[in-house]
Amino acid sequence: MAGTPPPFAAFEWLIAWRYLRARRREGGVSVMTWISLVGIALAVFALVATLAVRSGFRHEFVQTILGANAHVTVYSSTYLDAHDRPSRAIRDFDAIAAAIGNVPGVVRAAPIIRGQLMASLNGRNAGIEVFGTRAGDLATVPLIAHPETASGDLARFGDGIAIGRGVAQELGVRVGERIKIISPDGVKTAFGTAPRIKSYEVVYIFAVGRYDIDRTRVYMPFDEAQSYFNREGTADEIEVHVARPDDADVYAIPILAVAGPRAVLWTWRDSAGGFLQALQMEDNVMFVILSFLVLIAAMNIVSGLIMLVKNKGSDIGILRTMGLTEGSVLRVFFLVGASTGMVGTLIGVVLGCLFAIYIDPVFDGVNWLLGGGVWDPSVRFLSQLPARLEWGDVASAVALSLGLSFGATIFPARRAARMNPVEALRHE
Repeated sequence: MAGTPPPFAAFEWLIAWRYLRARRREGGVSVMTWISLVGIALAVFALVATLAVRSGFRHEFVQTILGANAHVTVYSSTYLDAHDRPSRAIRDFDAIAAAIGNVPGVVRAAPIIRGQLMASLNGRNAGIEVFGTRAGDLATVPLIAHPETASGDLARFGDGIAIGRGVAQELGVRVGERIKIISPDGVKTAFGTAPRIKSYEVVYIFAVGRYDIDRTRVYMPFDEAQSYFNREGTADEIEVHVARPDDADVYAIPILAVAGPRAVLWTWRDSAGGFLQALQMEDNVMFVILSFLVLIAAMNIVSGLIMLVKNKGSDIGILRTMGLTEGSVLRVFFLVGASTGMVGTLIGVVLGCLFAIYIDPVFDGVNWLLGGGVWDPSVRFLSQLPARLEWGDVASAVALSLGLSFGATIFPARRAARMNPVEALRHE
């Protein structure tokens, strides 16, 4: 029809703005509007902040796995050695490591000696996991070469051992001091097996930020580890790093093809898969729970709009008699509710992003107020609370909030649009 104004015309925005800023004695519901806005803002803030912490925890956890551990580990299946004893030792480890290193996408392949032992100093003991590796190979492990904090000199690795900060704290050892490494599987004598005990100088102390690594990890020179564990001429496994750790399974077939018929593979997803699945389940549950907070806040918009429609009944009747269509009335009240949702969402997103960006000072303040001990790395594995903004998470929070806010306005807006102008003006 000629002359019909387009949807969301300027006069519709003007009327909506008039209702939004109306005082209570003029029939407005400014208090309910503010309550709805604050509710939406706080709900979106909680959602964005939780998603950021969740993403940060997942990212840091995975990065510590990938930065300090093998992406793919190559073992040998069990076979009988020259003395007819079952063995899983890898004999041609240098040739196999070189062949794996030539596989496209493989950035590192190093033979490893591995064992669980005990460390001791001045009557203090700690269970440790020893990794025997060459100095050049250790320097290419990202989180060991470039940890969160470190003391000592990694270049002196050939003269001693490198230990995690947790091991150093447990034993009370500093760089330059010597600790004893004790193995129960030592020299066999006429009176039984004597423990093998040897002292080593600590030349490097590292902290990668993950509790279970810092608390147990010890690196020993490869040749020394072969001698200590009676592994002369063999290796226990080959540690492989790839260019795209998320696609570690893709490299399995080409690595197996060059590793030999006895090769067995184990990827980082095999070892951490259960924990990652638990994280994903927790993420989904938290998103659903926090979505109810947004829904409850959106319900405040409904109650506020219903009150507004009731108070503005005579105005609606006058506007309808002046020629406003049902669609125009619907859009006016839709704009009232949607504006509250949009402003609240914007404020919540800004607050959530600021929380994620300044998570360290915020957490330090909370830790100070509660007297410390809020974050236990022995339980959560990471040394501090992480937060990571991912725009997909922010977009999900925005879409959820706006969707619920817009949807909540439809019922009261339709009620206003269908109001009979005669009935609305009867008692005026």
